[in-house]
Amino acid sequence: VGDLVARRPCAGTDRIEGVDPRAEQTRNRLFAAILELASRRPLDQISVIEIATAARVNRSSFYQHFADREELLASALEQLETDAARAHEPVALDDLSRPPRELLRFAQHFHDYAAVYRQALGPNGSGRIAARVRARTLELVRTGIELSPSRQTHPLPLDIEAAGTAGAILGVIEAWLARDPMPGPDPAADWMWEVLGRGRERGGAGYNRTRTSRGALQQDY
Repeated sequence: VGDLVARRPCAGTDRIEGVDPRAEQTRNRLFAAILELASRRPLDQISVIEIATAARVNRSSFYQHFADREELLASALEQLETDAARAHEPVALDDLSRPPRELLRFAQHFHDYAAVYRQALGPNGSGRIAARVRARTLELVRTGIELSPSRQTHPLPLDIEAAGTAGAILGVIEAWLARDPMPGPDPAADWMWEVLGRGRERGGAGYNRTRTSRGALQQDY
């Protein structure tokens, strides 16, 4: 996790001029540290000093960037979600009987960070982090629907359509994360695709039969 996250720019900073590279490096180190620690222990058992030590920064640097552990973990997950979503890239749906590879890749993302997402979305998780995950999911779904060529043909208001789609996707993901043993990403992608397909059959999902956007699929997160 450390090497993976530390190499990435913080979400959005690659488009902002004047970002301090040292501050960006500190944030990325903190992201890597919290993702690694939270994959092994509940967040309330992880101290700020432990996070700072794992990130090789001092405690004051932590508080320069984040108010507390919950804000740090929520921000780290948002970066991962943004990286996984690629919301502005359209994707062709050549075979509607099977989930597209982008959905499989998105399910793989949740599988790779399952232990962390269980903390965020599970019954004993942080309400603040869960709210951030859900808000980011809704934002990405909404972006995907807005970019869909078929958007003009569907009567549902955009906010209603996005909320219904995001809710369905998150519902599948939360149930999948709670299963023991947890199945792999392939069946999870199948389940999400089936739920979205039923929505299309009812006329409520608003997805084009030939093309949609990666953002909506991935918030299949």
